[in-house]
Amino acid sequence: LLNFTHQQYSFLVPQKLKGENLNMKKFASLMLVAVLALSVMAGCSQKTSGTVTTDGSTSMEKVIGALGEAFEAQNDRVTFTYNPTGSGSGIQAVLEGRCDIGLSSRDLKAEESAQGLTGTVLAYDGIAVIVNPDNPVSELDVDTIARIYTGEITNWKDVGGQDAEIVLIGREAGSGTRDGFESITGTADNCQYRQELTSTGDVITAVSQNPDAIGYASLASVKDTVRAVTVGGVAPTEDAVKDGSYVIQRPFVLVTKTDTPLSEQAQKFFDFATSPDAAELISGAGAVAAN
Repeated sequence: LLNFTHQQYSFLVPQKLKGENLNMKKFASLMLVAVLALSVMAGCSQKTSGTVTTDGSTSMEKVIGALGEAFEAQNDRVTFTYNPTGSGSGIQAVLEGRCDIGLSSRDLKAEESAQGLTGTVLAYDGIAVIVNPDNPVSELDVDTIARIYTGEITNWKDVGGQDAEIVLIGREAGSGTRDGFESITGTADNCQYRQELTSTGDVITAVSQNPDAIGYASLASVKDTVRAVTVGGVAPTEDAVKDGSYVIQRPFVLVTKTDTPLSEQAQKFFDFATSPDAAELISGAGAVAAN
């Protein structure tokens, strides 16, 4: 392939040089060096640039945002993207090859693993049960929360609040937050929701605007517009999630295809996110690092 002849390069010789005693082999060698140099430069450019795409859990926004920002800062030719579509959608996106890494705020189900997916726990997050700041109720236990969400308890006065109907706010089907909440409270398929919303932020907004509402949201996302109640006497804090005393908690999971290697940059992000070096960033975003 590299055995070029003089005739193959003759079109590159300027007219004024024709007829002169030009060493064509030397000229060909110089041209070959130039081509190889350009190839090496192009290869280096590809290795130091690219895009890492993630898709899934809205509850992981703060954590994945902090990790993505730090990763971009360390790799200035790499673009990191996050599409907040919900855990179920993120898992599907990986299956269909529409993103590098899926984000799920629940463990993979058996049927999802059977489709060739692997889940790697990145962190743990508490699911805060939230009420409006004007609501006097500050303490509930898991059993009472379950009775509220299944419609057995319908008035705040029955749990120490005012005489008002309880308005149940939750997440849409397929949400990792909903799956975690319903699994832990034993309320799967039995919750009597007034509203089923598509993001953690929407749940927080709905509860903040209704003094009779109750909802659940990622601890990492809770704002001062709502108030998290204690559950069984334990407040939802990072330390309580870490030591397991706060029982309404779930994993944040990175989802990948089992038999399909990640791209160079996606693998580099994955390794960074699951390393001890990322623990402080995860903690700063309100979750507890798995490593």
